[in-house]
Amino acid sequence: MFEQEAKINNSVTQVASREVKSPQKQMSKADLGTSNAQLLADLVCLCHLRWNFVYQRPQHLLSRCAKERRVFLIEEPIFNANNSSGRLEIGKCESGVCVVVPHLPEGLSEEEAIATQKSLLDELFQQHQIQDYILWYYTPMAIPFTRHLEPQVVVYDCMDELSAFKGASPILREREVELLQRADLVYTGGQSLYEAKRDRHPNVYAFPSSIEVPHFAQARTLTADPADQANIPHPRLGFFGVIDERMDIELLAGIAAARPDWHLVIIGPVVKIDPNILPRPQNIHYLGGKSYQELPAYIAGWDVALLPFARNESTRFISPTKTPEYLAAGKPVVSTSIRDVVRPYGQEGLVEIADTVEDFVAAVEKVMARNPETSGWLSRVDAFLANNSWDRTWAHMNQLIESQISVKKT
Repeated sequence: MFEQEAKINNSVTQVASREVKSPQKQMSKADLGTSNAQLLADLVCLCHLRWNFVYQRPQHLLSRCAKERRVFLIEEPIFNANNSSGRLEIGKCESGVCVVVPHLPEGLSEEEAIATQKSLLDELFQQHQIQDYILWYYTPMAIPFTRHLEPQVVVYDCMDELSAFKGASPILREREVELLQRADLVYTGGQSLYEAKRDRHPNVYAFPSSIEVPHFAQARTLTADPADQANIPHPRLGFFGVIDERMDIELLAGIAAARPDWHLVIIGPVVKIDPNILPRPQNIHYLGGKSYQELPAYIAGWDVALLPFARNESTRFISPTKTPEYLAAGKPVVSTSIRDVVRPYGQEGLVEIADTVEDFVAAVEKVMARNPETSGWLSRVDAFLANNSWDRTWAHMNQLIESQISVKKT
């Protein structure tokens, strides 16, 4: 759901996270309850995002993968003052994904942190008998403690241009070069990223944001407003997602000032920016983060959905997952000129594109005046989304992986 909203931390930066309960026993392939479990390689994912942060691309894909294989998602480490040697916390999620959180002592040098993570990773492999496996990278920063591994296939799912994000490690580009040299398959989270990477690797495939249509289509029929939204007047202009350097704060403030009778509903956590810089007129309402399950109920109460992204280096290659999610909910959408929204959504007339306050206000007025059904807009939306699903995306990704494994065995 929340598109590629990466909170970048390098491998020796302290980060906050929830505790993951340790399992009562090792997770064996038999735990999957599938006859294919003993035939398919495990998947070990190195991820820069916390599994419980927001539900987005990694959760959609790896949850589907876990129906067939054992999946181990290894998060970036948490540094603890009372931890003297390093340890792993492991928990199996409802989806079947095994979430692994390294805990390292504070005060380690980068070399010591890498060595400790390597040792803990080897311990994980031994404990859970991970022998035939796929390495799936979301972050090139995991390269230093995984170089020694010998997977059947290496996948780099490049969901964002991480080096352009605020707080990115200065050596991230260098690590990505090494990862591209090692990878067998490279997937990109959008068309713009594909165009940026396709000349850097022989096997690059574009997998833009997908969607669970039935989940968001609930918003078309839900009528009960969540308690914290119920008293907000209409018209309501809504946004959900991570609130960070990619949001055009001046645009939000400008819309609110230009139309004080409109109410902007902003849902999502604030990260990497000071919350005090957010505009706070009476007609902008920050409701905090909501779960993936809660989102349709909130969207149902909006009149227009917004993509108020700034146009800067951090948004140059983004492919917002929320674009098709808004559309599946049956809501008209107004977006700034993000490349992967303009192509194809703007070109197909499914999303209005505007960058200035004046143009944005005019675009919102236009879509609010439109009847979504008699105008034919909603039927065109449904036709466009008909063949778009995370199930299809994962099936295609998995097919490429299995083909690569077969090639290597011959």
